[in-house]
Amino acid sequence: MTIRTWLTALAGVLAGWIALMALVMVLSDAAPGAVALWPAADFIAHLPEGAAVVGGGPLWLMVKSDAPGLGFALYRAGAGLVLPAGLPGCFPLPGG
Repeated sequence: MTIRTWLTALAGVLAGWIALMALVMVLSDAAPGAVALWPAADFIAHLPEGAAVVGGGPLWLMVKSDAPGLGFALYRAGAGLVLPAGLPGCFPLPGG
């Protein structure tokens, strides 16, 4: 196998993993929080009732909520991509 084949396979695995995590966030409420990547400028103003920003950086915000449908709500608020946080083996929530 060539290096190009390995890099293509690696990119495919990475894209598949990200897509799977995004689906988990949208289709289930198993995660107590989420990482919202590339949020809109007015993202915080459109957060659902009971959601709280618990961390963040220049291109992401970590949101925690007990309300169902957090994934869809964060997309409606203006997130570019929503991934789960707080699940065993996932990025831990601050203070938890």
